[in-house]
Amino acid sequence: MAANARLTALTGALLVVLLAAMGVTVLRVKQLLPEHLLLGFILIPPLLLKSATTGYRFVRYYSGSPAYRRAGPPEWSMRLLSPVVVLLTVALFATGLELWLFGLRYGSVWVGAHTLRFLFWLPAAGIHVLWHVGRTAAATGEELAPNAPAGAWTRRSLVIGSLVAGVALAVATLSYQTPFIFFHDGG
Repeated sequence: MAANARLTALTGALLVVLLAAMGVTVLRVKQLLPEHLLLGFILIPPLLLKSATTGYRFVRYYSGSPAYRRAGPPEWSMRLLSPVVVLLTVALFATGLELWLFGLRYGSVWVGAHTLRFLFWLPAAGIHVLWHVGRTAAATGEELAPNAPAGAWTRRSLVIGSLVAGVALAVATLSYQTPFIFFHDGG
């Protein structure tokens, strides 16, 4: 159980860094749209890893695993907020992928849908991150310390592997000529 919690925290720390970089592209999306798209693809495997670790905890707890049951359920606020964060993240990435694949072929409504999902996702994800930031920082520090707990190399490898897979996915997308119309200045 502790190993899964550490892997979740380590993955969460990577996601905070990647999402901060994504935030920079959001602030200047007209100029940084290619970077925004690439970061979106880089984020997919780490997001899947984080979903897998939290999903594993969910299944183990609700299937009656003694260790997970002893640790207790997540706080009620996180049990309410986490599904919202997951659904909004899926919706945000789905609209982003739709734009990347089809551009404005089905109308500019998808740009608005993507923006709207982001506006709902940002506070939900922000609350989620702030709720876990202390534990995530502590667990990440322990995982990266020279005297890290048993299994740290495996957990580090999984997180680094998700990042490498994301970079590979982003590089693979470069061969696709996205029909997304990049913003033009002056109208």
